[in-house]
Amino acid sequence: MWRKLMVLTSLCLCSTAHADLRHYVASLENSAWRVGENNPIECRLEHDIPDYGRAIFTSIAGKELNLQFTLDMWSKPDSVTNATLISRAPSWRPGHNSRKITQLTYQKQFNGEVPKKAAWSMLDELSQGMEPTFYYADWYNPNAKIAVGLSSANFGGKYREFRSCLANLLPYSFDDIAFTVLNYQEGGVELTRFSKMQLQKVQRYLSFDPEVELVLIDAYTDSYGGRSVNQRVSDKRADSVKDILIASGIPQDRIRTEGHGEKRHVAANDLEQERQINRRVVIKITKPI
Repeated sequence: MWRKLMVLTSLCLCSTAHADLRHYVASLENSAWRVGENNPIECRLEHDIPDYGRAIFTSIAGKELNLQFTLDMWSKPDSVTNATLISRAPSWRPGHNSRKITQLTYQKQFNGEVPKKAAWSMLDELSQGMEPTFYYADWYNPNAKIAVGLSSANFGGKYREFRSCLANLLPYSFDDIAFTVLNYQEGGVELTRFSKMQLQKVQRYLSFDPEVELVLIDAYTDSYGGRSVNQRVSDKRADSVKDILIASGIPQDRIRTEGHGEKRHVAANDLEQERQINRRVVIKITKPI
């Protein structure tokens, strides 16, 4: 297996009379890494590949730590293309063995993407001074071979910054707060203890997310009390949530509120537990696709 891999690597790294190799990789002098996003909802580590495009590692807030790698190409594949991702020693670190990380398929007119496990392997290889490199045949000329490398020069400092960002990601995602139901104590606008915690999660997430397009707030009551009183109570509940979200940085013109009073029950009103379910505010949040 290793012998086959070394042969494959040797073929990829050498130009022959039958195959012309074009190698895109940043030099020691112009290799630059940067943390593009560094906040509790997104971490992004970026690297420019001269004359080719960008390498981007991204992780977003969620219940589980995630990682996505994207090879953002200036020129997208014009056909489905098979590629091999190999960790190789850069020219300034001779004598280190290469190893295969994974096999990939580039889809037509899409950027290259790497599965999570392989993306973590790429970061590990970079941290050890290696150079993850993609090898594939040019989609315009099958006899021309392409090598696209990620330079590990100047990687360490920005990788530490990226890892610090990962440690501070929120343990919930946009999908976890995009549809949130809050419940109230009997009468008034006092939320239950659990709902206060839920609203804090929504508030904290939205304070870091500038892409919110629209927030819909619908407020309801149980059927105890007069209809006009219940209508006013639901209006107050909707407005109180709106005020909290505005304080989180959401523009007022992106928030829509409506009080429904005692309409649209989702449970009976005979028991206190049922009435509490009906005393609710539903928050629905949308972002551009």
